[in-house]
Amino acid sequence: MGMPTDVPIIDTMIGFPAKDMKAQYAFITQQTKDKESKEGFEFPVEYMFKAPPDKDQALREADDPVGFTLSQMDAWGVEIGMVGVSVRGADGVSDGEATGVEALERYPDRFIGSVNADPNEGMGGIEKIVKAYETYGVRAITMFPAGCFPQVAINDKKMYPIYAKACELDIPVFVCTGIPGPRVKFQVQHVEHVDEVMYDFPELVYVARHGCQPWTELMVKLMLKWPGLHYSTSAFAPKHYDPRIIDYANTRGADKVIYAGYFPMGLSLERIMTEMRNVPFKDEVWPKFLRGNAARVLKLDT
Repeated sequence: MGMPTDVPIIDTMIGFPAKDMKAQYAFITQQTKDKESKEGFEFPVEYMFKAPPDKDQALREADDPVGFTLSQMDAWGVEIGMVGVSVRGADGVSDGEATGVEALERYPDRFIGSVNADPNEGMGGIEKIVKAYETYGVRAITMFPAGCFPQVAINDKKMYPIYAKACELDIPVFVCTGIPGPRVKFQVQHVEHVDEVMYDFPELVYVARHGCQPWTELMVKLMLKWPGLHYSTSAFAPKHYDPRIIDYANTRGADKVIYAGYFPMGLSLERIMTEMRNVPFKDEVWPKFLRGNAARVLKLDT
C-alpha cells in the first residue's frame, strides 16, 4: 500500500524560520574551532545538505515564522509539531525559543512544547524544566550532549538529575545520540552510553535523535533489550533512513521507531514527504511510525 495519506502526522522535531541563523546557533559554534564553522556557515551542519531550506530567501524573510511553519504543516499533512520552548528562572519566557512559546499560545491544538535541558546548569536547570512543565505543559525534555559547553556525556552523572526529573514528571527525554553533525567532538554521544542510563533508570522513556550512526546496529540491539528506548528519524532525509532501522520497524520494532523531520533546519517538509513515499515500511507499521508511537510516548491520546 505504501505511505498512507489519511494519518494525521505528528512531527517530533520541527521549528521556525529565523532571520539570523548565526545568532540562533551560536551556542554550537562557540565551541567549534575550524574557520568554516566559525565564519562561513550560517547553519553548523549546512555542509551535509545540498539545499537546506534555511537558505530560501522567502523563508528567511518570513514576517510570521509561526504562520509560515503552520502553512507547511497544513500542506504536507502534519497535524501536530513538537517545538522547543525554554524559560529563564522566574521571568518565564526565553530568548532563543520565544517563537515556540508564541506557537503554543496561538495554536495550542497544533503545537506541543519540549524544553531543552543543559546539565551544566545544575539544579537551576532542573528548576527551568519544572517551570516549563508547569507553565507550558511541555511533553518532553530535549538534550544535545555534544552541544553543551562544556560537553556532557549521555551517561555523565550531571545528566542523572534530568533523567530523574523526567521519570518524576512522567515525560520522555529526546537526546541526540551518535556522531553529531556540527564539527565538535563526538564521544559524549556514543550509543554505548545509553545502556548505563537505561540500566539505572528502567522507568525512563528515551528517544534517540539524529540517527545513532555509526552504531545503528548497536542501537537496535539496545532497543530490543530496554522497553523504554526508542529511535526517531530526525535530521535524516527518508532516502537515507538506515536499512537496519527500517528492517527493525518491519519486524520487532514497530512500536519503537518514531517519525521526526528537520524543518526548517536542513530539510523541507516537501522533500521529506515526497521521499517518504518510497520508504518500504509494512502497511501496519506506517500508522505507528507517523503518529501512534509519538502519541503514546508524548501522551497525546490521554
